Amino acid sequence: MRRSARFWGLAAALTVAAAVMLLTTFASAAPHGSAAHVRWDIISLVGGNFPGPANPGGHASATTPAPNPDTITLTGSGTFVAPASGGGSGAVTGGGTWTTSSGGSGTYKVTGLVSWEFANFQSTTPALIDNIDDGTRANGTAVLKIAFSDGSQGVLTVGCHGPGAPDGIFEGIATTKGYKTYYNVQPPAPGVDANRTIFHVR
Repeated sequence: MRRSARFWGLAAALTVAAAVMLLTTFASAAPHGSAAHVRWDIISLVGGNFPGPANPGGHASATTPAPNPDTITLTGSGTFVAPASGGGSGAVTGGGTWTTSSGGSGTYKVTGLVSWEFANFQSTTPALIDNIDDGTRANGTAVLKIAFSDGSQGVLTVGCHGPGAPDGIFEGIATTKGYKTYYNVQPPAPGVDANRTIFHVR
């Protein structure tokens, strides 16, 4: 009886250990299985077409609703660490500049991550000359808390719909600034170097 009990106890322990190893393996392979270290950029796509090159330092715009639309234009880049459990994080860097068609301008700073939703890694066709090259290019959506230099607060949404992206992701930015909602995203246009973003997962 004692040998039998020991046998079954050992078998149970080995089964649990094997299950833990499998779960750990699958978790590390999954996009949300471990903390994601991500860089985001509003990019300059030289010439406004593939293959680029793609550089940091671009700009993107969004507009408030009618009847008196106001357009905000942002530059920016930064990094964040998205926890494996999902949700927000204070492990962020970055910011950029802002200007509005109503006359304001200044800088903004990223103060927190609200959420990061990984969609997929970008396909290698069409080819892109990636001068940022800080990890593996990815499609997805990041929502960031930001603080503007004039004292207002906002939430910046960065969407990247690059090569191979699934439907449902916009390319560009949307943001709030105080009570204003700059949610009418200006999409990229062929031959125009504006309204493009990129993520790199490290």
